[in-house]
Amino acid sequence: MVADYAVRVEQSRGRRYPEPPHPYRDDFQRDRDRVVHARAFRRLEAKTQVFTRRYSDHFRNRLTHTIEVAQISRTIAAQLGLNSDLVEALALVHDVGHPPFGHAGEKALDAAMQQHGFSFDHNLHALRIAEDFELRYASFRGLNLTFEVREGIIKHSHDYDAREHPELAEYLLDLRPPLEAQLIDLTDEIAYNTADLDDGCEAHLLSVEQIAEGSALFERSYREVRELYPGAAEKLQFNEALKRVFDRLVTDLIANTRARVAAAGVRSVEDIRRHPGRLALFSPEVEKERRQLKDFLYENLYYSPALEGEKEDAERIVSELFAHWMEEPDDLPRSYREKSAQEPLPRVVCDYIAGMTDPFIFQQYEKYCGN
Repeated sequence: MVADYAVRVEQSRGRRYPEPPHPYRDDFQRDRDRVVHARAFRRLEAKTQVFTRRYSDHFRNRLTHTIEVAQISRTIAAQLGLNSDLVEALALVHDVGHPPFGHAGEKALDAAMQQHGFSFDHNLHALRIAEDFELRYASFRGLNLTFEVREGIIKHSHDYDAREHPELAEYLLDLRPPLEAQLIDLTDEIAYNTADLDDGCEAHLLSVEQIAEGSALFERSYREVRELYPGAAEKLQFNEALKRVFDRLVTDLIANTRARVAAAGVRSVEDIRRHPGRLALFSPEVEKERRQLKDFLYENLYYSPALEGEKEDAERIVSELFAHWMEEPDDLPRSYREKSAQEPLPRVVCDYIAGMTDPFIFQQYEKYCGN
């Protein structure tokens, strides 16, 4: 049953370019499908999440991570009576703006842009993809997504200041996003916190004992599992413990968000929007556990010496290619050269690099910067 505070598709603020209704899909379902069929979505398969394929070809990439976020998000949305179609569309589109090489690529791209007085933000880039870069329709540029999906791209994980981003004024920056969008940043974190423990162990960069020492949430789950399955293989004990960590995070997010919504007395989407803060949150106890787990991953995995070389390579490749195309814009593809007549060259170069997959940017680096 859909809650009173859920977004209703029939009350959508609509698309930038009006379209006739579809005979058997509503607008949020159509948005979901447009994202799935977008080139930017397909490219996520060849973009790094944390580990490159040097470690294994069965570790998460941006696409498999996105699918996991969508699964978690649908489950929670159903329990909270939210619009599952909108939630799924937002989950599927939330990472399309990421450049190659994961966060190392994003860091390098932003640093390159800062040198020219600009910046790179993957949420803002995702909106550019949805509004302009995808060319699939004769009637308009972009995907012509509904307002609610475009708003969620911008606001699901960050509150932008209208004074700093006047170009985003239409997205009600002084108001909270609906709960459907608020969920995505939290489900994203549930997905990558648990997945990165899994992949980190598989890559032999983390040990079960190390995780238990660094995360009280995991340690408690692992102790329970070892008592319950004393004869099981260590990998299966680890899997069972990770499932318990996952379940605690999801269950708490559902229960605590439900309680906060009830305590706030909200009855509509407008009430959600005008609430002083976001209502989708973990409880204080689980938030502390989540923070400890995230800190552990940063200290022991993301900044691991074993990954440092790849991060440095990624940052160097992005930086050197950016500098090359700034100096030699004629080496850009024709479509990007044409764009540079209307937009600043740094933005055009940034757009080109951000859309690349890991294998393609390696090819371009070898072509233009290789010795």
